[in-house]
Amino acid sequence: MLSRPDRLLSCLDLARRVEGGEITPEGIVDLCAAAIAAREDEVGAFTYLDIEGAKKRAREEAKHLAAAPLRGMPVGLKDIYDTYDMPTEYGSAAYKGHRPASDAAPVSMLRRAGGIILGKTVTTEFAHQQTGKTRNPHNLEHTPGGSSSGSAAAVAAGMVPLATGSQTAGSVIRPGAFCGVAAFKPSYKLIPTIGMKCYAWSLDTFGIYGAGVADVAFATAAMSGRDLRVDRAAPPTPRVALVHTHIWADASADMQNAIDVTARALRAAGASVKETTLPPLLEDAWRAHRTIMLYEAARSYAFEYDHKRDLIGPKTRDMLDEAAKVGVETYDDARRIAKRARPALADLMADHDVILTPSAPGAAPHGIGATGVASFNWLWTLMGAPCVNVPGLSDGAGMPLGVQIVGRFGRDRAALEAALFTERALARRS
Repeated sequence: MLSRPDRLLSCLDLARRVEGGEITPEGIVDLCAAAIAAREDEVGAFTYLDIEGAKKRAREEAKHLAAAPLRGMPVGLKDIYDTYDMPTEYGSAAYKGHRPASDAAPVSMLRRAGGIILGKTVTTEFAHQQTGKTRNPHNLEHTPGGSSSGSAAAVAAGMVPLATGSQTAGSVIRPGAFCGVAAFKPSYKLIPTIGMKCYAWSLDTFGIYGAGVADVAFATAAMSGRDLRVDRAAPPTPRVALVHTHIWADASADMQNAIDVTARALRAAGASVKETTLPPLLEDAWRAHRTIMLYEAARSYAFEYDHKRDLIGPKTRDMLDEAAKVGVETYDDARRIAKRARPALADLMADHDVILTPSAPGAAPHGIGATGVASFNWLWTLMGAPCVNVPGLSDGAGMPLGVQIVGRFGRDRAALEAALFTERALARRS
């Protein structure tokens, strides 16, 4: 079922309108409430909503919020982030009605920055592959991706200007690509994950969704206090490494064409784009990602596996059954590979600012029982690199295609600037 396109809510535009006195924080909540009323029944992005509570805070704290960095922006929270005032169920029947005693660290950061938590968005169970009710707003018969399914769909449906995600494999970038919105996974540990349901502690990373690249940069800057905004000046011309990786053949013809189109647009805009081959060590690291993820998941979810097994979904149980078989030596070998691979990637990027590569194998697959494949995200997650999904392209059926900009570890602003340059280059192409 094809669905109508939605008007995305730009948090940067809304913040400027608040600054100019054109709209109040309560008025922004009203915009979100109208979009939710129009589309939530069919999209199913939320597992919990507190619109009245959001309106009350926006009204009672209007002056304070209007001066705060996020200007009272409504936010959808992926339901793996603990909240003291809302249920946090981690997408699992094992935690039905669970009420944490405190907020996760990123939630506190958002609130302190002037964000208003509108509700909790649907996540796959424990951020793995057991899917929820969410559908892709562009076509309700297709997956929104996962595990941050509700967050990406909520932004794509114009229900919220911002929503949080998390990435252990590809759970920020891939849903952003499938839903046609900007997605940002910062460098590993740039945003703390305390109070976020842990999947794999060496990999778990905060992420955020917005209408465009400048929006996710603005939001991350506001909540973190870091100099990450990219909307105040034209972005510098990047040096881009075009990386197909050894799984290039797994990309659809439409995705391969999207990368070629992006490379041409970048060159036309003046960027240097050079095709680059990854050394074999990085291919080994790509394979090591799954080993590390499984070993750590077996320990992160040990309590659920031992005491709540009958309440977790079959895909989660199957993953944990497999995870239980990964031994310490295998895990340590994988960690050593990852350790050697990080400086190798840094050496590769010595002459480049960012990498251009697919965000996903293609457009969102048909059906909502699966989340798609994260193979084009594993390596970059393991390397801890900042990653941005750049929207703006689509396949022959009109479904969104995303291209991925990967930066150097700790160079998040440069990655966001290159992503904005790419977004603008794509918008200008004939």
